[in-house]
Amino acid sequence: MAECEQLIQTLKQQLKQRGLQYQDIAKVLDLSEGSVKRLFANGGSISLERLSAICEAIGLEMAELFKLASENTKHLTQLTRQQEEELVADKALLLVAVCITNGYKFEQILAQYNLSEHMLIQKLAHLDRLNVIELQPGNRIKLKISPSFHWIAGGPIQQFFQQQVIRTFFKTHFSGDDEKLVMSTGLMSLPSNHKFQQKIQRLVAEFYDACNSDSDLTMQQRHGTSMVIAMRRWTFPLFDEFEEENDAHTVQ
Repeated sequence: MAECEQLIQTLKQQLKQRGLQYQDIAKVLDLSEGSVKRLFANGGSISLERLSAICEAIGLEMAELFKLASENTKHLTQLTRQQEEELVADKALLLVAVCITNGYKFEQILAQYNLSEHMLIQKLAHLDRLNVIELQPGNRIKLKISPSFHWIAGGPIQQFFQQQVIRTFFKTHFSGDDEKLVMSTGLMSLPSNHKFQQKIQRLVAEFYDACNSDSDLTMQQRHGTSMVIAMRRWTFPLFDEFEEENDAHTVQ
């Protein structure tokens, strides 16, 4: 039963990331919204046929869903709001968290940043308590976050980066050989949007695979590199007054 619950939790995460609502799934399964809510409350009652229909509707292969569920069982997929607030409130802790998720080793953090060995160990121990890492003998760091790890949408970390990072991230002409900005616009259906979101997620995975493949290079051969990808249903704010309010219940 624990495996079924994890599978449903993973599916709910995927639906939430796509902004889908219970009523959207109800249409796919030809059920009432209340019936869908009961299915998600009791994951063991969802048949493979219905599970397949949901996956097909959101452009996610069932094999990928099972893989994500397995990864989520072993690794951390998300912090709590309180834990994110802890990171934002402690700049040194947030710095160390960013470093270790980028593959830094203990000695490399010490060499690059003005942190004492004692303070760094304290921050790593804090991250160990948050279950982000396992601090091993000899100050070796083992990441414990899932490849599908994500910050809370609209949470403390996301707000921090939107307020403090994004405005400086875009303060460039993107004309160098190590930077690129592309914006595409067009008319697209929601199913096509979901398929592109899947491709974006695969691109993110490739980004981290590339970082991992370079991990044996020296720090002088590697450079801090960030990638921002955004996709949403959006209209100019000028037209907000013409938008209808949507009171439908979202997947939780």
